[in-house]
Amino acid sequence: MDLSRRTFLLGASAAAAGVTLQSSRTFAQSLRDMSAYQRMYGPVDDDLYPIPGIELSRINPAYLRRVVQYDTTEAPGTIVVDPRSRYLYLVMRDGMAVRYGVGVGRSGFGWSGAATIKNKQEWPDWYPPKEMFAREPELLEQMGELQGGPGMPGGPGNPLGARALYLWQGNKDTLYRIHGTFEPWTIGTNVSSGCIRMINQDVIDLYDHTPAGTKVVVLNAPSGRGRRDQTAARS
Repeated sequence: MDLSRRTFLLGASAAAAGVTLQSSRTFAQSLRDMSAYQRMYGPVDDDLYPIPGIELSRINPAYLRRVVQYDTTEAPGTIVVDPRSRYLYLVMRDGMAVRYGVGVGRSGFGWSGAATIKNKQEWPDWYPPKEMFAREPELLEQMGELQGGPGMPGGPGNPLGARALYLWQGNKDTLYRIHGTFEPWTIGTNVSSGCIRMINQDVIDLYDHTPAGTKVVVLNAPSGRGRRDQTAARS
């Protein structure tokens, strides 16, 4: 897969990939940028279930998808998650990356390390781990009996959203996922039970550009390692 900036497709116009949010732009340019984001985050009607458009005013624009300069030792195609800044990067060639805003684990639920995407699912079923049932026994009332045990079938009411990428270390499921959400206003916050949540339109874009076997690096929240986002401080 070619991950150069020239050929990478973001599911919107080529202009949208280069959207910047600097205060020095003209009003007309700002309107063009907003129009690009409205297309990027508009409703999705041709999926298995309809996905509503995003109310952009409810999301910090720093967490909207964009291409940024990104210095890293990781190879193109690698996913790097930085919980501290609440960004996910899909590393491209030539020192660039696609940057997505994410929601990450709240205090006590973080995880860091290297993993591999073992499999991917569209509109995944949700099987909460037994530890979650122990913490939140009321969840059992929302579950049905699925093939894999107590769970919730995929669909608009499912907290995993439209897509999920499953992170494994060797033959062991880490139980952490990169997944969509129908609560896009939570992007940019520490809100989950350790999983990495994304706007549905963004997780679909990542899903479409990420094959099984992709390396995922989740940085340590206090310090991070191996990267420098040249634009994050200006977003």
